Amino acid sequence: MRKTNLGDAACPVARSLGEVGDWWSLLIVRDALNGINRFSDFQRSLGCARNILSARLAKLVETGVLVTEPAADGSPYHQYRLTEKGRALRVVLVALRQWGEAHLFDDDEERLRLVDVRDGEPVAELEMRAHDGRSLSVDEVEVRSISGTA
Repeated sequence: MRKTNLGDAACPVARSLGEVGDWWSLLIVRDALNGINRFSDFQRSLGCARNILSARLAKLVETGVLVTEPAADGSPYHQYRLTEKGRALRVVLVALRQWGEAHLFDDDEERLRLVDVRDGEPVAELEMRAHDGRSLSVDEVEVRSISGTA
């Protein structure tokens, strides 16, 4: 089955999913944010087939989420590094993490927790905010069409 190209969609969610919307890509970004940068380490962490991992890494490089560079240890291999575009996906992954913590775990179930490095406390819940800083509920926002110059 051929994947639909969402690169020209008017919806930013659709375009974003077109670039990084499959679970392998987001898990690769998660691992890269956690310091993984070698093909073999991604494969060990994710447990996915080499051909799938290779294709997802290639797409993430092609779309500018990752870059390849010579391995830091001087070996003939290369490693992957997140670009600023890739690092910006941390907020997306935090939102998914917080949604999952709230809706997919029992209270007593063990889970990984995202904490502030400085004091070890959990990261505060993300929330939508208005231009003036007010907190917004899901019922207080809507999608509107804007021109390309806005």
